[in-house]
Amino acid sequence: MTTLTDLYPSRGATEVSVPRQDPVVWGAPGTPGPISLTDLQTYERDGFLAVEELITPDEVAVYHQELERLVTDPAVRADERSIIEPKSKEIRSVFEVHRISEVFARLVRDERVVGRARQILGSDVYVHQSRINVKPGFGASGFYWHSDFETWHAEDGLPNMRTVSVSIALTENHDTNGGLMIMPGSHRTFLGCAGATPKDNYKKSLQMQDAGTPSDEALTAMASEYGIKLFTGKAGSATWFDCNCMHGSGDNITPFPRSNVFIVFNSVENAAVEPFAAPVRRPEFIGARDFTPVR
Repeated sequence: MTTLTDLYPSRGATEVSVPRQDPVVWGAPGTPGPISLTDLQTYERDGFLAVEELITPDEVAVYHQELERLVTDPAVRADERSIIEPKSKEIRSVFEVHRISEVFARLVRDERVVGRARQILGSDVYVHQSRINVKPGFGASGFYWHSDFETWHAEDGLPNMRTVSVSIALTENHDTNGGLMIMPGSHRTFLGCAGATPKDNYKKSLQMQDAGTPSDEALTAMASEYGIKLFTGKAGSATWFDCNCMHGSGDNITPFPRSNVFIVFNSVENAAVEPFAAPVRRPEFIGARDFTPVR
């Protein structure tokens, strides 16, 4: 049995900072795909790429209608894949949405979407996680600063940074309604967080991040070095970002809702193993164990 070296230690007694050991763009130079060479270079440098109109207004209407159907369905609300907002008791997220909904399954297979993931990761890809996020107005909670890879490595067992996420806006992202914030360039440093992972940590962390949260001192240093970019844009716009980007979002206290579909593509050559820093795996609807390539 082969033992994998843990390149990115985390959840120990102290916080540690480790230089990235993996490429950012895995595809060979000149590999054909939807992303231009210039945009790939931007992604490699910053860790993210914004696309103004990934899907059309007509398509946005279809996906938004499907989102509304799902979040108002009592059967979906009762499903363990639905996460409920602590204060409002409304649905915050619905996970594994590409398996619940054929409408969103088609989006995952769309070449504008999966083609970009293959181009960045340099291989076939599978869906490690998918979800719709609903951030209604008047008090929907944000997500504290974190690196997704820190959690996916520690709790899901992804060995390497060969994973890319896309957030596709289904409502307009204003600069006031709790939009996504990323520290440009932060993907080049892995921050291993302090503190052991509690069993079934996901039940709490999906509502409010705790384990895997960087210290104020580390965040201050990273923000001072990299700055913070806030993403705005019309419905249909998308943000692609590397798994190790330090990112978060604020509360939405405006009247304007912010909803999006979020898809995580992982390379089939980076399939999950046992967690590197957690007592048990997270459920498969959060961290997939079906590594079938998207076709």
